[in-house]
Amino acid sequence: MESVWIVLLCVAAYMAVLALISFLVRRSSGTSASFTTGGKAFPAILIGFLLASEFIGTTASVGTAQVAYRSGISAAWNIAVLGIGFILFAWLLAHRFRALGESTISGALARFYGERVRKATSVLMVCALMTVAVSTYASGGAVLAGLLGIGKVPAILLVGVAATVYVLIGGMRSVVYTNVLHALVMLVGIGILAAVAIGRAGGPGNLRIELPPEFFSVSGVGWSQIFAWMVAGVGAIFATQYVVQAIATTPDPHRARIATLWSAAILIPYGLLASVVGMSAAVIHPGIDPIQALPSLTVDLPPLVAGFVVAGLAGAIFGTVAAITLGCSTLLVKDFLDPAMNRTGDDRRSVLLLRSATLAVGLLPVLLAVTAEDVVAVTFLAKALRAGLAVLVLLMFFRPGFGTRTGALTSIFAALVATIGWFLLGNPFGIDNAYVAVAVPMLTMTLFHLFARRGGPGAPEQPMPEPTTTERTA
Repeated sequence: MESVWIVLLCVAAYMAVLALISFLVRRSSGTSASFTTGGKAFPAILIGFLLASEFIGTTASVGTAQVAYRSGISAAWNIAVLGIGFILFAWLLAHRFRALGESTISGALARFYGERVRKATSVLMVCALMTVAVSTYASGGAVLAGLLGIGKVPAILLVGVAATVYVLIGGMRSVVYTNVLHALVMLVGIGILAAVAIGRAGGPGNLRIELPPEFFSVSGVGWSQIFAWMVAGVGAIFATQYVVQAIATTPDPHRARIATLWSAAILIPYGLLASVVGMSAAVIHPGIDPIQALPSLTVDLPPLVAGFVVAGLAGAIFGTVAAITLGCSTLLVKDFLDPAMNRTGDDRRSVLLLRSATLAVGLLPVLLAVTAEDVVAVTFLAKALRAGLAVLVLLMFFRPGFGTRTGALTSIFAALVATIGWFLLGNPFGIDNAYVAVAVPMLTMTLFHLFARRGGPGAPEQPMPEPTTTERTA
């Protein structure tokens, strides 16, 4: 009981620090622009840590250790592909998004494909991110409940209320500073846990002796699974609201690139460390439920160290939830609530709408997560849905004259229906739904482009017009 109280006090102290940060930066959220972008340009390293923390949730941390418990070091690909995705994003898109000057993914796509695509993109993105939020609350609450010795429902409520409150108070600036703290604590925590776990397992040499040889293969989970992770992960990075929103806070396109490279430098080693934890747990605690690989090692740590690691896991949940909450509320207000309820453009009303949307978006997943049975698998589906939008993003920047506006709108709905349908059918023929999410919009845009080029009385519209000067510069 004494150990439990020490861990609880560590987590409480961590939450107090988050509250203090939000209180200190509350003045930066007085306008709608400062609430959504922080009110100033942030250094590249801070945005890099922010972006990394958004992708290291409990599903990534605990899930990677879970896969490593069964399959070995190749589980690191689950997070490492995100690092590769950020390298590609830095090379291809970061500077282009920053030059475009849009803080929402829907606004960027609307520049090229029209207002109908703006609305469709917002609906798809909000649904995908809310799905991730429900999964994060449910899985994170279950893990914290076991570590803190409290019920699952109180754990979920703790996470949901805490994350919503500090976003509500401080807006984007509080999310930047607190998520940087989350990333640092998570990195140090997973490093400590990996070092302790290897020591308790008898060192790297004993791991080689105790575990099957395939546990040390880079393709142990299978190349098809690795490529599916790659498609879904890279696609999610290329077309996620909170990534675009974070990039908009960097000073210039060059530092937007640097920020995403910092993210890659954090994510790749994090994936390896989480895998080492899972492999060590397979030696130390054979026969347990694989999802308990990371938590089982945490409870064996000295109380203060365990408190630090548990605070890192709580930070993993807070970071993901905060980014999702801010991203969804920004989309809802900019694309739906402001046009319908604030046509005069009153900024104070926009701030009120942003805070109201933040409260709703932050707490609604809590209600769903409490009753959720098995939502972790749906997280991958949410990534796949965003991968479909990534096709339009790449065409927007590299082939802006390809396809039509109607084709872009059709591709969003076609990808939504096809991807979810393929997922519900159980991924027939061994083809992952991530591949379907990418193939459908590519095929749809190609058909509309060819049909428009042929012209004639049946052609629905002309091909996409040439980009404007601003768009061409981006």
